[in-house]
Amino acid sequence: MSFLSAWPSTTPRRLLVALLALLVGAGAGVADAAPGRTAGAKSAQAATPDHPRYDVTLRADADGTHWKGRQRVSFRNAADRPLREVYLRLWGNGVDACGTAGSPSPLTVSRVRGGTAGRLSVDCTALRITLPAPLARGWRATVSFDVSLTVPGRNDRFGREGAFRFLGNALPVLAVHDAAGWHLDPYVSTGESFYTLAGDFQVTLDHPSALKVPATGRTRTSPGTQGRTLTRSLAHRVRDFAWAAGPFRTADQTTPGGVRVRSYWAPDTPAEGVRLARQDGAAAVDRFSTEYGRYPYGELDLVMTPQFGGGMEYPGLVLLGTTEEGNAVVHELAHQWWYGIVGNDQYRAPWLDESFAQYANFRFYGLDTRDCWDPDEWPDRNAALTSSMAYWSTHPGTYHLIYTAGPCALADLERTLGSATMARLLKRYAHDHWYGVSTTADFKKTAQSMTGKDLTSFWKTHRIR
Repeated sequence: MSFLSAWPSTTPRRLLVALLALLVGAGAGVADAAPGRTAGAKSAQAATPDHPRYDVTLRADADGTHWKGRQRVSFRNAADRPLREVYLRLWGNGVDACGTAGSPSPLTVSRVRGGTAGRLSVDCTALRITLPAPLARGWRATVSFDVSLTVPGRNDRFGREGAFRFLGNALPVLAVHDAAGWHLDPYVSTGESFYTLAGDFQVTLDHPSALKVPATGRTRTSPGTQGRTLTRSLAHRVRDFAWAAGPFRTADQTTPGGVRVRSYWAPDTPAEGVRLARQDGAAAVDRFSTEYGRYPYGELDLVMTPQFGGGMEYPGLVLLGTTEEGNAVVHELAHQWWYGIVGNDQYRAPWLDESFAQYANFRFYGLDTRDCWDPDEWPDRNAALTSSMAYWSTHPGTYHLIYTAGPCALADLERTLGSATMARLLKRYAHDHWYGVSTTADFKKTAQSMTGKDLTSFWKTHRIR
């Protein structure tokens, strides 16, 4: 995310404005690897349930606030031990938790088939489903259930702004079980808690024709019943699915590298900001394809409104608060690689996506990073760049270090290794974890393999533990 940060464009003034916004606001089981690429580290290969397939059909009300339908999830057990249950993460309940009698949770699941549903836990963000029989290694199973979504009234990644609805982290997704057990971490508003394995989504959204519906994946539309449209999306090897709905204005372009960039914006979004976002977004996706590996999803949606808080990334779709000076499009598009393609546990190691995306953003805009690492910034000796959200969520005033100290540490690593070696490092690291899940230890190991220098003191100095 850079949910409360923006790094809009090339001029120093705009970069400083964006940094100020960040400082004030920051309050495998792996899916099949791409051709010629390995699937990831051994710890990721033990994660289960893997190879998930999500089939979803939802129908919206008149303005896209309420969505109801059915979801089917198929998955495989990649672990040596039989799988006796799975957990759904209902992240849409993250802010409101279990709600109240007068204001229920925005996401509900009912009529579960293929297993027995237990009680909701972790503030109504986790639902255990006990399977009818233990699932052996390599075997598949399926659960299905009804889904009801009510978009909350707040301007948020799952929320709304005026006539526009944002449905990020709205669909239930499978929790991950690995060597550490089931990952059932709490929701955090500052940052993310999300950890998922790459899978396939086939989603049909039935909505009023007056609403445009950008969504993850390759989309096509067809007529529905009178006055309605069906937006169908197919997304392969992605970690989540998001969409938006509203009377957007739209424009399409295809980058020189062949990526279709579809822009959607609210009519009151500043025209210059939209122009800058479209320009920088097209340039960034091609540049990052060259630097880290070709963008694999074909289509990319930019969703822009004037009041959204910074930006939020999803596979193939980013939400962007947009001013005259632009938005956080480059940072958010870097997340297509750092979290989206090269996965990580965003609760336990948020620096692996946020710091890497911000480092890519710094380099894109040519920001001077000499001497930007400040050892005196750190609040205490226990704080580390590699701290989990359990630390950052209880020290929200220091979370900005992920976005400031993090990219500075990577810039220092570039100076230590040399720019050519750093470029090879990032490309190899991405290649080795393409569609997989990486850890800090994986990155350190890859970095050390690229040089004859002992990097132990570097990691210690830069609080990379």
